[in-house]
Amino acid sequence: MTVEHSEINGFQVDEFNQHKLEEGKKQGICPLCSTDRKPKNQKSQCASYDWERGLGTCHNCNQSFQLHTYKRKGKSERVYVKPDFSTKTHVTPSSKVVDWFASRGISESTLKSIGVSEGPEWMPQTQKSENVIKFNYMMGGELINIKYRDGRKNFKLYKGAEKVFYNIDSIVGFDYCVIVEGEMDVLALHEAGITNAISVPNGATLNSNNLEYLDACIDYFEDKTKIILAVDSDDAGQALQTELIRRLGSEVCYIATWDDCKDANEYLVKHGKEKTSERILRSKPVPLENVTTFRDIEDEITDFVRNGFKKGYQVGLENFDNIFSTYTGQFITVTGIPSSGKSDFVDQMVIGYNQNYGWKTAFASPENAPTYLHAHKLMRKIWQGMPTREDIGTDRWNQMADHCNSNFFHIDMERYTLDFVLKKGAELVKRKGIKCLVIDPFNKVRDTECKSEDVNRYTMEYLSKIETFAKKYDVLVFIVAHPTKMYKDKDGKIEEPTMYNIKGGGEWYDASYHGLLVHRDYIKKTVKCKVLKVKFQNLGENGAEAHFNWEPKSGCFIPHQPVNLDGQLMPWEM
Repeated sequence: MTVEHSEINGFQVDEFNQHKLEEGKKQGICPLCSTDRKPKNQKSQCASYDWERGLGTCHNCNQSFQLHTYKRKGKSERVYVKPDFSTKTHVTPSSKVVDWFASRGISESTLKSIGVSEGPEWMPQTQKSENVIKFNYMMGGELINIKYRDGRKNFKLYKGAEKVFYNIDSIVGFDYCVIVEGEMDVLALHEAGITNAISVPNGATLNSNNLEYLDACIDYFEDKTKIILAVDSDDAGQALQTELIRRLGSEVCYIATWDDCKDANEYLVKHGKEKTSERILRSKPVPLENVTTFRDIEDEITDFVRNGFKKGYQVGLENFDNIFSTYTGQFITVTGIPSSGKSDFVDQMVIGYNQNYGWKTAFASPENAPTYLHAHKLMRKIWQGMPTREDIGTDRWNQMADHCNSNFFHIDMERYTLDFVLKKGAELVKRKGIKCLVIDPFNKVRDTECKSEDVNRYTMEYLSKIETFAKKYDVLVFIVAHPTKMYKDKDGKIEEPTMYNIKGGGEWYDASYHGLLVHRDYIKKTVKCKVLKVKFQNLGENGAEAHFNWEPKSGCFIPHQPVNLDGQLMPWEM
């Protein structure tokens, strides 16, 4: 096999046969335990080699190992710091550390197999150097990060290093894997014979939207037909589980629970290796889509009985939040006459969701071309002003650039089609974790698969695809739609359009979860947003209005109560 051309399990081989085993043989020595055995047994053929999968299994120590190392796919453009690994700072765990792990059900052989080490490290929590346990994060056979743990249960990751899954190389060659919430849980499952287990690097939080480590490792999951989620049973663990299902796909995800225990390590200590392994092997698939039982939604029913309607998500504009909020898994239709500020207000909304909840957004916006000008508009809103030449390259500029790079994505193509946009949106859910998708405008993102010439039929199929996408990926979709005609009243004033003024208007009103009008009133000299429709009464008030001034330098909408401004110039008129 030629290294530069070899590929196994979709990964490019970096070093073929890294342990220098007898190539082509199906049986041979184990690189993990053979050197530690008695001299007469060191050449014993205790291991099986699967060269096609790149995986070896030892029947003596019951460990699995990679036959090759692999080149990383889809490396981030960001430059990360590489941890220093030396025998002076990383030593084999002492007997004291080994004994402590043994009290948690973890053997010395497991520590050696996964590469746990010990050594001195400065810990900010104690403000001094401590002798710590070091969980070494390897990826593609390379040290990427280190998790440090001292005797007081203080933790830290290597500063500036990339966040990846712990033990990620272990899942190469397997058609399934297990995801847990901590390094100790990986060791516990390894002890129970489940060697293809990985852990998130920094635990779970109730807001588990930003899984940058998943972005870095997503290629490792492409060939997996089964991904078992065995996270902690607390609220943060369940939030992490929900986001992983959304990102990885419910069709491949299975759930393992720990009954009376918090996590895998606690379960191992309390119930032993065999039962721990059984918990994983008896994992259940995520409930079928489109089939709901009472028990599936019992938690939601209980919460509703106790607390009433769930509060909707808000953008952070007080006057607007008083009249409108939303859930994810829905879509919002935004209309208004040309140059009324529709796109600008949608930008304001997604930035608000980003600031309040950490949501990321993808834009399919033919009218906002060229892309750099739209990116500049977003930056101005977050910057709260107009960046100058002197700002370029400053810490604030770089922080802003990094934030925009990680949270806002632009789908660019010569000819926009709905199916391509939704396909790319699904990829961005999986790889970047987006929670919002903006289609602006509707008429320039065509559904080329719909051959019907009937406008109502076309609109119905178009919005049905949007709704399916929003529900499947739990994404909030914005559709900017222009009215087909503008009407004037007897005084020559342009009337405010409604959703019925959009081409295929009846379908728009019926299918949309929410409808918003953005309208610039040149007489009252304000910009207003009017609620045309809300799906549920607890989320807003039909017909209610929020009024704003538009600040030209930042492009932000400033909440404003209607007053008589006759004779005063608006910012865009100065």
